[in-house]
Amino acid sequence: MASKTPTGKLFENRIVVWDIESSRKLFKEAYYGKPLGIPKPKDFEFDAPLILDLMEGYYLVKKKKLKVEDQEGGVIRTERLEEVCTRSYTDFTEKYRVYSLLKEGGYVVAPGIKFGTDFAVYEHGPGIDHAPYIIQVEKAENGITAMDMVRSGRLATTVRKQFIIAVVREEGDRVDFLSFDWWRA
Repeated sequence: MASKTPTGKLFENRIVVWDIESSRKLFKEAYYGKPLGIPKPKDFEFDAPLILDLMEGYYLVKKKKLKVEDQEGGVIRTERLEEVCTRSYTDFTEKYRVYSLLKEGGYVVAPGIKFGTDFAVYEHGPGIDHAPYIIQVEKAENGITAMDMVRSGRLATTVRKQFIIAVVREEGDRVDFLSFDWWRA
């Protein structure tokens, strides 16, 4: 028997998966989303809906692992969801390119807003390890000032993470990852 594709409802800039079994399945697969009201789930047996970030939801829709509906129950097509994402994120195309590369590389990717960056990246998952990397996505044509680098370095050092700039190039969809390390003398 084929398993049913989980369904989420779009509420502004979040997608809610109300079905508990579907929520558990998505969270267990690769730590997608956050169980509602459970800031740090200890296992996969929670009894709460799952809140997905738009980036995660879009990725899952593109991978055919999630269907998204509007609040009236109408199916939201991939193109429509992409429009919502483009309005919600600055430089969505570039950020999605980096997100999908990291996911395809086997990393667990979470929003990095609490670190002032685009993504926090885990090697294994929240609760198993701390996110060793924080990633800021930039277009190749954007300049990076010395002040930006110092600010980023101080932040990364304070939260004990490696700061990485993902530079997205238009030609050939290339992404270069530049990492910065700081030492105390």
